[in-house]
Amino acid sequence: MAESKKIGPVSFLIRFIIGFTWLGFWSLLCITLMLLALPFRSWRVKIGNFCGKVIGPVISRLVGAKVINPDSDKLNNSTPAIFVTNHSSALDVFICMGLCPYGGCGVGKKEVIKIPFFGQAYWLSGHLLIDRGNNAKAIASMAKLSDFVKKKNLSIWIWPEGTRSLDGNLIPFKKGFVHLALATGLPVVPVVLHGAHKIWPAKTMQFYPGEVRVEILDPIKTDNWTKETIDEHIEKVKGLMVKALV
Repeated sequence: MAESKKIGPVSFLIRFIIGFTWLGFWSLLCITLMLLALPFRSWRVKIGNFCGKVIGPVISRLVGAKVINPDSDKLNNSTPAIFVTNHSSALDVFICMGLCPYGGCGVGKKEVIKIPFFGQAYWLSGHLLIDRGNNAKAIASMAKLSDFVKKKNLSIWIWPEGTRSLDGNLIPFKKGFVHLALATGLPVVPVVLHGAHKIWPAKTMQFYPGEVRVEILDPIKTDNWTKETIDEHIEKVKGLMVKALV
């Protein structure tokens, strides 16, 4: 499946223990900070961003990923936006934790809360957990998120595919990110991860060290988007990301 050699069982075990310990320690620390900041959601979001920037890069390196990001300035100097990224590996989550700018509110599936320590930290952080099996509830949650990010001048980070692609190719996008754009007026910024699925293939616990290149595409203005043309907007964003992945 991958060109590079798989990490052996002893190395994998050592990396897993170090990674789980690192994840648990920083998640517990951030849980403590978030409890102290409980009345202030925007603070908790930024504490979660800090936690992500400590956890994400370390886990990525333990997995064997060398992240190449020549477009880092486009994130660090960005105004609020809706960042949409492809999803083909659990590694994507950790890489994006490190990439997400301060004040970026993530949108994840409710199953995340089952991950020991990390799931509870995510839940407390003020980032959004949605129930993919309950469409009405998910839409209502996103409407509340739209109001929150507009009021606090924050960004959104979302995986529009909703689940992992098994081969690195994009699968159909869900409409959530377009509804968020319509509600907030924020530009959409596609973020393309190249090669993550080769390093940590979906639905496996096998690591193949290598490079992941991050490509930040130009912002897409959404102030002229309408509900009547939702499918066109989805195809435009997806088409740009497909082209970048070729």
